[in-house]
Amino acid sequence: MNRSSLQRLPRNVWVVTLTSFFTDVSSEMLVNLIPFFLANVLGVRTAVIGLIDGIAETTASLMKILSGNLSDRLGKRKWLTVAGYSLSSLAKPFLYFASSWGWVLGVRFADRMGKGIRTAPRDALIADSINKEQRGLAFGLHRAGDTAGAFLGLGIAAAIIWLTQSQTVLLSPDTFKLIVLVSIVPAVLAILVLALGAVEVTPSMGVTGTGKGGEKTRFSLKGMDKRFKSFLLVVILFTLGNSSDAFILLRGQERGLSVLQVMGMALTFNLLYTLFAGPLGAWSDKVGRRRLILGGWFTYGLVYLGFAFANAGWQIWTLFALYGLYYAATEGVAKALVADLVPEAQRGTAYGLFNAAIGITALPASMIAGLLWQGAGAWNGFGPAAPFLFGACMALLAGLAFWRLM
Repeated sequence: MNRSSLQRLPRNVWVVTLTSFFTDVSSEMLVNLIPFFLANVLGVRTAVIGLIDGIAETTASLMKILSGNLSDRLGKRKWLTVAGYSLSSLAKPFLYFASSWGWVLGVRFADRMGKGIRTAPRDALIADSINKEQRGLAFGLHRAGDTAGAFLGLGIAAAIIWLTQSQTVLLSPDTFKLIVLVSIVPAVLAILVLALGAVEVTPSMGVTGTGKGGEKTRFSLKGMDKRFKSFLLVVILFTLGNSSDAFILLRGQERGLSVLQVMGMALTFNLLYTLFAGPLGAWSDKVGRRRLILGGWFTYGLVYLGFAFANAGWQIWTLFALYGLYYAATEGVAKALVADLVPEAQRGTAYGLFNAAIGITALPASMIAGLLWQGAGAWNGFGPAAPFLFGACMALLAGLAFWRLM
């Protein structure tokens, strides 16, 4: 990734990257603390935490499909994206009033619904704005900006925790409420940047939802490339073992890390993610997406095995840092691969289906992880190592399937 390549990137890539930067400054101040708010303040068990994350992601995923298809039919990407970011920003402040896990579920549902509305049109806006030769770089840069925002958001949250409760192991409700209030500012900035800075790029289709040759853009897998369908199946298999990262954060606390130390752990993760997402995305333009995704999934499997057998907090911290390499090698690259596999007029629908495949599978994935860890009712589960062993096995199966089918 060189300077001249970055200078050739179009305006929309930079605007969407900056929007994601501000959004993640806001989101990551909260999302990594929600599991501790549920467990430490509200006394919720891991099965319920998994249920909340699973429901939020799954219901939002249905909206990703509808929104992506709608953007194809309208031939418009920008304002659906703005609407999605706006809904998420309006929802988060209500965490200030949360007094039960039902409140948290409601806010998470609305926040993820906003993500569902914006994600597919946003990804299609990036793909429509860039040529194939720079597609990996564009999506890698977007992921880097997103994660740089997460790094800054975590840093702000960690500073607030240090000033208000220092090395206290459990999260206090007053600290959480203060962070909720601070998170509102970058959320508003994100909306303003996108609304004022992005330029609509109409895909090769009319506003009536017809593609080239007059073929109507349908809400269906029919007509999609066979490799895209195979990729969706493999992603579903992998995601079944890829439970919410909330369980990794709780594993760190279970191994002796304080809330402040867990935030430091998350900062390290996001630093590596930020540093490598752009270069690895650009590298995929040269060596191919398949190699990067396989390498990322192999890294994921090893890291999850490490989470299962870790005996100390510093080991969880180190493994979570390496976990950032998995994200850097796969998140942006997978989205670039989707654009490689489908025609321009179907990208909104394709990104909706891709993101939905991940999000819908998140419900059983997180439920399975929560049940394996602490069980339900009178059953106490198999312990904290179990969900990570399960995730490593599913990564191995998915990698083998991807290698054979793609």
